[in-house]
Amino acid sequence: MEQYPEQLNGIFQALADPTRRAVLGRLGKGPASISELAKPFDMALPSFMKHIHLLEESGWIQTRKEGRVRTCALQKKPFADVEAWLAEQRALWEGRTDRLELFVTTLQEKEESE
Repeated sequence: MEQYPEQLNGIFQALADPTRRAVLGRLGKGPASISELAKPFDMALPSFMKHIHLLEESGWIQTRKEGRVRTCALQKKPFADVEAWLAEQRALWEGRTDRLELFVTTLQEKEESE
């Protein structure tokens, strides 16, 4: 996924913080207001909003304002980007381990035939 290195950096950076992971976990159950999301955390609202902004900038969530309430919802694209990158990494490492297995097996067979 060479065409998305910067996007992936932001996506994974957003996941690096336990507060942001908890917010994403909560949003997995459905959209929620900022105040509802902030409730379980012992931090000032401006500090919590920094987490929300980073999640929004990295594409994990989308916010919309209705009246005085700002609601957050998960976005699907980052999940697809991470899944595609992980699939590439899995294929790369499976290929490497398959070649290593073939090398070891060939070496063992060669040693046994001597």
